[in-house]
Amino acid sequence: MASNTNNGFKRVWLITGATRGLGALIAEAALADGNAVVATGRNIAAITERFGHSAALLPVALDVTDEAQAKAAVQAAVERFGRIGVLVNNAGFGLLGAIEESSDADVRRMYDTNVFGLLNITRAVLPVMRTQRAGHIINMSSIGGYRSAAGFGAYSSTKFAVEGLTEALHAELKPLGIHATVVEPGYFRTDFLDASSLVVAGNVIADYDETSGEVRRRATHMNHNQPGNPEKLAAAMVQLVDAPTPPLRLPLGTDTLKAIAEKNAYVTQETETWKTLSASTDFSE
Repeated sequence: MASNTNNGFKRVWLITGATRGLGALIAEAALADGNAVVATGRNIAAITERFGHSAALLPVALDVTDEAQAKAAVQAAVERFGRIGVLVNNAGFGLLGAIEESSDADVRRMYDTNVFGLLNITRAVLPVMRTQRAGHIINMSSIGGYRSAAGFGAYSSTKFAVEGLTEALHAELKPLGIHATVVEPGYFRTDFLDASSLVVAGNVIADYDETSGEVRRRATHMNHNQPGNPEKLAAAMVQLVDAPTPPLRLPLGTDTLKAIAEKNAYVTQETETWKTLSASTDFSE
């Protein structure tokens, strides 16, 4: 990807959900690398308080579920910096509970942010990148975007959607000189398991105690004891953007690597077991 030399900045990054957590750390790493950053979030005061004032920083209030705000954020970025080189779709939150325990309202609200919000800002940024014939869309997925599990089914379904969207974007944008990558973090030591980022289903059903109930208990013990180092994740994002040929998928964390290997082995074994029935459904010529 061509670097942006306008105003002396290496590239211009637009990051959603940059108020705290991974989004804020990614913004810090990008700034330290000599980039300009459009840091967006619902609480613009928190962004200014964390990062201060800098010619390289543009704080923008953004609720990604509001398409008009997404377009306005992109317009503000272009007016300030002239281009957008990297979009990091980081805004999102989780839902912990069995499928039956997860309320319609909670699931829909999560989809509005994790999926439809991602689409809002992506559609707003792409005309800029298509004009440039350069850019990189980075969509933050999860270990749950490759392998779903009890207790995180509804959340994982949003990340499965992000994976599918990114695969299509990768194919659609490659001829235009634009990269698309889906990043799959495992469990990193952030506030993701706090109430500020994770909704816990209120409708507890005893029949799921051994599955989603056990996941609830493990999440409590794991909170702020996760194996992943979030500062190393942020540094990895800078390396990803600097790569001349970025991957479609970037798993981060040994737990994600293990989950991918286990799922791939399971799918291979199950496909082999059922391949006779699978192949029997074609027309017989």
